[in-house]
Amino acid sequence: MKVFVKAALAGALVLLSTGAFAQAWPNKPIKLVAPYPPGGQTDVVARYFAEKLSGVLGQQVIVENKAGAQGMVGAEIVKNAAPDGYTFVYVNSSMMCINPYVYKKMPYDGFKDFVPVTQHGLAPLAMVVPPTLGPKSVKEFVAWAKERKGKVNFASFGLGSSSHIWGEMLNQAEKLDMTHVPYKGAGPAIQDTLAGHIPMTIQDLASSGPAISGGKLTPLAVTSAVRWPRLPNVPTFNEVGYKIDLVGWNGIMAPAGTPKEITERLSAEIRKLVQTPEGKEKLLDMGLLATGTTPTEMAEIMKTGCAAWGDAVKRAGVEPE
Repeated sequence: MKVFVKAALAGALVLLSTGAFAQAWPNKPIKLVAPYPPGGQTDVVARYFAEKLSGVLGQQVIVENKAGAQGMVGAEIVKNAAPDGYTFVYVNSSMMCINPYVYKKMPYDGFKDFVPVTQHGLAPLAMVVPPTLGPKSVKEFVAWAKERKGKVNFASFGLGSSSHIWGEMLNQAEKLDMTHVPYKGAGPAIQDTLAGHIPMTIQDLASSGPAISGGKLTPLAVTSAVRWPRLPNVPTFNEVGYKIDLVGWNGIMAPAGTPKEITERLSAEIRKLVQTPEGKEKLLDMGLLATGTTPTEMAEIMKTGCAAWGDAVKRAGVEPE
């Protein structure tokens, strides 16, 4: 009986100390790892969150860029960080859902090594070409590429990225025999497309948006289920005959073992931020359609969404490396 009482008391003390710790959080700066290079969508949204959250949390949120291996370098750093609520990672569907099907060896398990905080936005892509190329629609581009079969390249923002998978699905659907050229981020891929070194790329709207607005890139289609609000005249891939409903997403996760009270608090603060009129407009500027989920909802999105992306990787004919 004494042993039982001691065990119960010990358990209660652990619960009390955990609750007290969570209530005191945060009492020092918080690190948000952005696992892609500066200037891309992940980086700019992470810095927007850092600025806003620093104000509401009363502690500085610091963004650290840890790029490499399609987000895996940064993710592994956070996986190995202390689960104390002071290290988080900015994630996307490429990192969590596509990488496991593209890379034979993964340094992390998205379901076991992390806990969800929130999925804060959907991240559609735009298929773009330089205006000088000629095609003004997907149909015209397909005809152009078939005339040059085996001689056309397309760029992505990384091996195994949603950009890569969408390009390969088009490649397979139309038997274009295009060669995939992976870049280390959206910025370099877009620069080479602007320079005419690459005829086509499928990129996030934060990175490609300024060039589209400036008339330097022609958008042919977007990967979202509905037209992008800032590009109302650009059709979806569904509208032009490709019945694929796969939209990337962005979110925040923490190392496994991070107290639930902390992940729920951060989730609530981000949801409040992105669901305001100002937040929604700001995310649109950065290429995201604001959502904002609870940790539980994000877990369910990953469960169903990752299986769908796995099927897409197989349909695209991408072999694990």
